Amino acid sequence: MSTKATAAVGNLHLLPAIGLEELNSEAALQTRVDRKYVVPTRLARELLATAGTGMRVLEMEGSRSFAYDSVYFDTATLDSYLLAAHGRRRRYKIRTRTYVDSAMSFLEVKTEGAREATVKERIPYQLEDRSRLTAEGLEYVRETLAAAVGSVPAGALEPVIETRYHRTTLYLPESGSRATVDTGVTWQCPGEPAWVLADAVILETKSGSTAGPLDRHLWANGVRPSRISKFATGMAALRPGLPANRWHRTLCRTMALRPAP
Repeated sequence: MSTKATAAVGNLHLLPAIGLEELNSEAALQTRVDRKYVVPTRLARELLATAGTGMRVLEMEGSRSFAYDSVYFDTATLDSYLLAAHGRRRRYKIRTRTYVDSAMSFLEVKTEGAREATVKERIPYQLEDRSRLTAEGLEYVRETLAAAVGSVPAGALEPVIETRYHRTTLYLPESGSRATVDTGVTWQCPGEPAWVLADAVILETKSGSTAGPLDRHLWANGVRPSRISKFATGMAALRPGLPANRWHRTLCRTMALRPAP
């Protein structure tokens, strides 16, 4: 576990471990409701230490914090972003996700299903292609979107923003749900400087339609969900001219950025 991740998640390294195979068996949740919170680092440590939910922590080869790198794709007219900004139904995100520690990449298509449930579909992808869509990748994207939302982007899809962070994954056995804690969250548009989330973590719960015990613990301590999307909120933060309708409050009140080291 990195030093930064240890500082952010506090005593989570003392909790019982769970392996990836067991986690996927117990709480795969490919179709789920996500609730996201931007939480000051110190408060996140306190609340996770007092959650009392019997949490277990994903551990692989002795590590409990893992580096992620995601590249998001959109059209020149930012169709995917604008669908999200205006809260349209049948919106989607297209990205490659790289698990840096294991050097594995996937091409993912995320769509909004019924009652704001997120549906994620993905295929393995070549690591060297993670910043572009190959012909095969583009065909997969189009087929997946046609089936999920009934349409495909009219323009070419190019990389528009990259995110990097370290993630710790938690399993909450009493509800069969999971949560993630992302530290050192960094955004970068192609060819531009990188920016990092200052003194805060992004905590995300992933459960069914009803709130889980960690959500209720956060609410009881005054922490409410934030409207945040690593893709869309990052785009709005780094491109101030874009409509930030859905994320204006988050950008103004809970999300401060500073230049990445």
